[in-house]
Amino acid sequence: MQGHFPSIIFIMSKTKYIFVTGGVTSSLGKGIISSSIAKLLVARGFSVTIQKLDPYINIDPGTLNPYEHGECFVTEDGAETDLDLGHYERFSNVPTSQANNVTTGVIYQSVITKERKGEYLGETVQVIPHITDEIKYRIKLLANRKDYDFIITEIGGTVGDIESLPFIEAVRQLRWELGRDCVVVHLTLVPYLAAAGELKTKPTQHSVKTLLESGVQPDIIVCRTERHLSEGIRNKIALFCNVSPTSVIESIDAESIYDVPILMREENLDIEILKKTKMPCDQEPDLVDWEQFLYTMKHPSSEVNIGLVGKYVELKDAYKSINESFIHAGASNGVRVKIQTFHSEFLDDSNVAEKLGRLDGILVAPGFGERGIEGKIAAIRYAREQKIPFFGICLGMQCAVIEFGRNVLGLTGAHSTEFNKLTPNPVIDMMEMQKKISGLGGTMRLGSYPCKLMSDSPICEIYRQQENITERHRHRYEFNNEYLEVYRKAGMRPVGMNEKDNLVEIIELTGHPWFFGVQFHPEYKSTVARPHPLFVSFVKAAKEYADR
Repeated sequence: MQGHFPSIIFIMSKTKYIFVTGGVTSSLGKGIISSSIAKLLVARGFSVTIQKLDPYINIDPGTLNPYEHGECFVTEDGAETDLDLGHYERFSNVPTSQANNVTTGVIYQSVITKERKGEYLGETVQVIPHITDEIKYRIKLLANRKDYDFIITEIGGTVGDIESLPFIEAVRQLRWELGRDCVVVHLTLVPYLAAAGELKTKPTQHSVKTLLESGVQPDIIVCRTERHLSEGIRNKIALFCNVSPTSVIESIDAESIYDVPILMREENLDIEILKKTKMPCDQEPDLVDWEQFLYTMKHPSSEVNIGLVGKYVELKDAYKSINESFIHAGASNGVRVKIQTFHSEFLDDSNVAEKLGRLDGILVAPGFGERGIEGKIAAIRYAREQKIPFFGICLGMQCAVIEFGRNVLGLTGAHSTEFNKLTPNPVIDMMEMQKKISGLGGTMRLGSYPCKLMSDSPICEIYRQQENITERHRHRYEFNNEYLEVYRKAGMRPVGMNEKDNLVEIIELTGHPWFFGVQFHPEYKSTVARPHPLFVSFVKAAKEYADR
């Protein structure tokens, strides 16, 4: 094998690195375990950030089909990232950035760009050391930007996947370079076989063996299981996997993902990590607020029924952040939010009353593409006419504008140019400067943008009297300002504006108990510690509607 191999350098670093890998099967919950570790360490007073290394070759998940990859999460700086970053923020209440999500596509693109610029001085560019060096650089990049106590790095996929091998190799190298400043947590499965009537450890043994074949010895093994692990099983896993019995951690199926940090605290996962990284563990984690949230969530005083109208409702993770935001807002209001999903493709004026008639609130979800648009418009018309609390997010707001134009203002054929370029009334359109940009990603408004709230609107009270806010965006089309005055006079007011670019961010329908549409995505900023005020207010309005 040709190429230059740098000598091993032992780096004394204040920052400690935690790598989370997974084996046996996907969807075991690496993201939740990583987020739970972060929550426990933050609760102990440490500064923590998390990053996700995804093995797919796409640059980011922005153009991936939600049916395949679930929701695309957006960070403050406009990065389209894996949905696990949403879990990270909701648990730790620490914002993430573009540096917190790295894909194989980003790694190879960077290396190839450097090679084309001649930065490798004629070397043969190879997976080792060039690709692995780039991965290591990205892992340590966060430490260069801020002085964190811990950086948690989740490796996507499962151990043994071909596409994950360069990432595992980079972890192997970093273990040598970082020494005691590094710990590997391996999440695996201990299944219960009903026919045998017992838990089986062989999948875990084989998973660790595969990791060992790549030169990485896990320090801690987290066992996902549906039955409690006996002391005998813990000792068996410890013996065959070269770890101490205290490093075998049980992760039993939980009622809610928000129970997991408490379960991991009871298993002393954070203490094991602190001991292995030689960090102080004398301070107990402060989880009083978290436990209060859990109690309120599990002991609601009442229930509200919210209809979520979208075109991906059959996919659990397509609206992940919206679903979690309702949990936060429900706990804040002391109610259980029961979400009923409705596929917009199968809604129309003839059946909307029958399907949505028993709801306390209606949310029309974001999305792209024409499929299901008319169903969303029918749902909005029903919410407007029946005075049911309504919340439109991104495309949901745009559909509210279209519906109002057609059925209140009498604008024939009112539509978005995204769906009908020849519409006589393009009430939703692309900005002129966007029309000159080519490529799917270039026309998107991504990340955090400022918004000025109208002081005489209830929106200011919802945001606790703040007039200047920032929210995250992910869209191409905007309210067409040529129609602004006619909408305002008819009662649909722009109560939130991006003053710099003169863009409508929030619309409000006067004379309605609660009817707001927002061009941004408030669900991206809702956390357990800080439920988003729009969701809190919407759930409160739904509760009041139910009480009436």
